Amino acid sequence: MKPSTKPPTAPLDARAPFVLDTRELGRRPGSMTRVHREVPAPDDFRLELVGVPAGATVELDLRMEAVVDGVLVSGTVTAPVAGECGRCLEPVSDEVDAEVQELFVYEPVEGDDDDVSLLQGDLIDLEPAARDAIVLALPLAPLCSDDCPGLCPECGARLAEAGPQHHHELADPRWAALGSLLPQGDPADETNQEI
Repeated sequence: MKPSTKPPTAPLDARAPFVLDTRELGRRPGSMTRVHREVPAPDDFRLELVGVPAGATVELDLRMEAVVDGVLVSGTVTAPVAGECGRCLEPVSDEVDAEVQELFVYEPVEGDDDDVSLLQGDLIDLEPAARDAIVLALPLAPLCSDDCPGLCPECGARLAEAGPQHHHELADPRWAALGSLLPQGDPADETNQEI
């Protein structure tokens, strides 16, 4: 067997929030255990406009099952979400439930790609898998409501507060010179006099 080409990683701390201990499974295929844990969110569970606030409670509801090649971890990751509306920039809050399923192998197999998750002794680091699941479940452009009209492109006012009659009289600068050719007064009155 060819040795792994991955650089050595730092040993896992069994007390870290996202580190799971598999000793109870005992490397016996078919053995299974459930894990329910609440852990603080790290600061990188986010996108540009929305994310899980750092330190917020992330709920892990998992099933760890020993299989021939390693340990299959599956379940849900639930976390609160906070950010800004993609249209009006108002604060938005919600909750996201993400499914996670990851196989952590005992030993790397020749020919496997570099993205294989490995057990370190009897420990599993679930943080990368949880991060991927949460970030992929986040909306790219969160909205405060489905019908949010956004901001006025001229003055930046929130159109939901300004109302439907909010508008600006702006003349196209390319036509401004023609305005001097119009007679002064109400053009509608002059048109009616000619008829």
